[in-house]
Amino acid sequence: MYSEDRPPMPRGARTLPRSYYTDPGFFRAELESLFYASWVHVGRSEVLADPGDYFTREIGEESVVVLRDAEGRASAFHNVCRHRGTRLCRSDQGRLPGALQCAYHSWTYGLDGRLRSAPHMEKVEGFRTDDYPLHAVAVDAWDGHLFVNLGDSPEPLSLHLADLPGRFAPWGMESLRLGARRRYEVPANWKLVVQNYSECLHCPPAHPQLNRLSHYMSGENDPPHRSYLGGRMDLKPGVASLTMDGTTARRPLPGLGAADRRRVYYYAILPNLLLNLHPDYVMTFTLWPRACDLTEVVCEWHFHPEEMARSGFDPSDAVEFWDLTNRQDWELSGLAQRGIGSRAYTPGPYSNREELLFALDRMVCERVQKRG
Repeated sequence: MYSEDRPPMPRGARTLPRSYYTDPGFFRAELESLFYASWVHVGRSEVLADPGDYFTREIGEESVVVLRDAEGRASAFHNVCRHRGTRLCRSDQGRLPGALQCAYHSWTYGLDGRLRSAPHMEKVEGFRTDDYPLHAVAVDAWDGHLFVNLGDSPEPLSLHLADLPGRFAPWGMESLRLGARRRYEVPANWKLVVQNYSECLHCPPAHPQLNRLSHYMSGENDPPHRSYLGGRMDLKPGVASLTMDGTTARRPLPGLGAADRRRVYYYAILPNLLLNLHPDYVMTFTLWPRACDLTEVVCEWHFHPEEMARSGFDPSDAVEFWDLTNRQDWELSGLAQRGIGSRAYTPGPYSNREELLFALDRMVCERVQKRG
């Protein structure tokens, strides 16, 4: 994923010092500067099919409830009761009976977050239920993807996504449906997961199956953007998609032109969504940093509903291919984390084909320094 037309890297461009991957203090600063102050991908709108449907997400040390309200809108709130701070929703996903009720003292909130009842507070002077709604979280959607922002005055999601909605409209992601999900625990810093995703120089030795289907030097990168990094790779002649054998019984997604049916796009929409656009399916990786050396990754495969309804639909060719590739990547990321943790580690030089990695480093440093 590299174009020889790209300008050279700055002289002396090197990887980050060890503490950027191993220091719990820097990790907390990243949570504050990036994950608590940016648009974070939390899931798919199809999960919230009906009013009362909800799911929870752990973003660093924060828990957020995302739900479909009575008016059919997606809403999000901090998962914190306004009485004594108790967590409200304890399940990862479910359906609410028209309200959220705290298990501790039965404070009850509508799906709009307003406090409906607060037992034993009726004789407290000056107490008004209107003064104690749930703390709202900004939520917005893009083509079936839901994002939240914990910041006080977030920029519009459209500014964060920039030109991506127009460019990726042909995939019709909102119409796709979940076909498979895998969850992984990667013993590595979240930045190492993004960096591994953003280059394919490691593909010939690490991913022989992938390299047989798409040459590691094919395609090119986009110029780095402040909120995303990405580019494309080309399928080899005779290869229909990235599956175990390069073939597929699925038809290409209906909105794609001839060129996009021969390509796979890889985009990191920072800070936590990795988006793979294939000719016949879309794949998402959602990153959840749990510690400076541990990242939870949720991987999902999304297919066109007409293909899923066809007799004999089987997503395993794509799932098995990427499950294998993922595990190869997670092993490398873990080895990188362990090596960087050594006192022998010193920052190493980037090649001109690692521009996206260097761009991620600069973005993270700028955001952390700006907030600090």
